[in-house]
Amino acid sequence: MNVTPACVRLEAWFEGHVQGVGFRYHTCKIAREFEVTGLVENLDDGRVHLIAEGAPAQTDGFLAEIHNELGHFVKRVNSDVRPLFKPEHRGFSLR
Repeated sequence: MNVTPACVRLEAWFEGHVQGVGFRYHTCKIAREFEVTGLVENLDDGRVHLIAEGAPAQTDGFLAEIHNELGHFVKRVNSDVRPLFKPEHRGFSLR
């Protein structure tokens, strides 16, 4: 039987022209449209790291909206989704 977990943790690493263009701020704005918690942060190697926790439909929709609105800045995205038994984040923050 294929069971969808109630809550997942999505991690994504965005590469491209994603720093210095408001990518993190716009991602936080998009997060308000979804029932997700987590964070978005710049990494020293030029990538942006995203963590989003929530129902699979919410994290999928959130990532899709990031692609819709900010995809022109992104060259490549690596992502990983795992079941989450205990959420680690409250709210959505920018680092």
